[in-house]
Amino acid sequence: MNKELLNKISSMQKVLIAVFIAFLFVAGIYLYLNPQDKLSQSKQTGEFSNAVNNYPLAKTPEVVELKNGDSYNLAASIVKKNIKGQEIKMLAYNGSIPGPIIKLSQGAEITVNFKNETDVDSTIHSHGVRVDNKFDGVADVTQKAVKPGESFSYKLKFPDAGIFWYHPHIREDYAQELGMYGNYLVTPTQKDYWAEVDREETLFLDDLLTENGKIAFFDRNIVNNTLMGRFGNVMLINADDKYRLSIKQGERVRFYLTNAANTRVFNASIPNAQMRLVGGDNGKYEREEWIDSVLLGPSERAIVEVWFDKAGKYQIIHKTPDKTYTLGTISVAKSPVTTSYLLTPRVNQDFINSLSFLRPLFTKPVDQKLNITVDMMGMNQGSMMMGGNQSMGMQDDNDGDKIEWEDNMQMMNAMSTNKNIKWKLVDDQTKKKRTWILTGNLEKVKKLRFQFLTIRNPSIQCSTQYIFMARGF
Repeated sequence: MNKELLNKISSMQKVLIAVFIAFLFVAGIYLYLNPQDKLSQSKQTGEFSNAVNNYPLAKTPEVVELKNGDSYNLAASIVKKNIKGQEIKMLAYNGSIPGPIIKLSQGAEITVNFKNETDVDSTIHSHGVRVDNKFDGVADVTQKAVKPGESFSYKLKFPDAGIFWYHPHIREDYAQELGMYGNYLVTPTQKDYWAEVDREETLFLDDLLTENGKIAFFDRNIVNNTLMGRFGNVMLINADDKYRLSIKQGERVRFYLTNAANTRVFNASIPNAQMRLVGGDNGKYEREEWIDSVLLGPSERAIVEVWFDKAGKYQIIHKTPDKTYTLGTISVAKSPVTTSYLLTPRVNQDFINSLSFLRPLFTKPVDQKLNITVDMMGMNQGSMMMGGNQSMGMQDDNDGDKIEWEDNMQMMNAMSTNKNIKWKLVDDQTKKKRTWILTGNLEKVKKLRFQFLTIRNPSIQCSTQYIFMARGF
């Protein structure tokens, strides 16, 4: 065999090897972006089923008014719901998404008897409510997980007025995403706590990730999309992709907004309507103000009052610097206008006075600085797949938009799980990892500063955001 022929064979082998490597690279990317296909081709069937079977259709939530000392049965179950013209498997409280609106007076104490009839362990966490620790609903911290078929009773106290919500605190990436959320509406004992309105509406803002008309893949044993969170591609109000509200001209409406999304920040507004921000997570604000839009991070609540003085259709929108989403429509029927809106936002001097003991702390020096950072445990290798050979670093993000409106790191995010992403709390002075913050006698107020170190991948120039929640304060 002559030398020329050998060179041709060698060249062909190199081409075949290059083609094979390219195929593996493309296949690897595809499987990362389409985990459903990856698992269906393997023997590992550890995914949650997305089959709708003969599950009942989700109902519209009802308002349940409870009195001090009442008990209420709340069951979580599997349902189906029509979203974008497709029947999709969802999870519900008492058959509805959102769950029942539990309305009660400030100061009431009730018992919620919870039963889990879903396909995942669960609890009930009463978000924002100052409850006894043993009823806080955090699995393996304040209670054992409520397994499918099991029950647990929560004794809840509601010392504060405003809008709060309930949801699971175990695998909420799956259960909350599929509809397990509902509101507590706590009416104030003070008669003029809120301004007079004609009606009240509770709105859950959410998004849902679907693929081919079904819920996108969820693993039973591994939580994915842990780097940036699970951004959805369908926008919802009260789990409805075509939310509609009908009211009369001249009505003053108080909207209680809750962001139930996994990671998406909403910038909500109602163009051409006067909107006044009056409260948030912990009830009324010191000073009300006119606003064009309200920004809501995950789990955050806002209370706005809107006067619809003209008949017609109004859109509820979510607007980012690059895109505008229509979330729902409000139809205002022509009607005689019998009231006029108070054009001056209120100053709540009683609330201002109640916070006077905290004001000296605003200028008090910080007692301790704590850094929140992340151990990526080998995920830096993923940067090679993105066309760069620089590893992901930790640094402050002092430029660009501070809000990540969309998932701009889809491949890296899809690769991230609770197995390869670990969060750490590090003392800024000693550089040691901390597992606790405050213990012992807390009469002396301690002022802490939490420094978020933002992840950035230099190869794609994209930084990520994280939501931090201080529990028990």
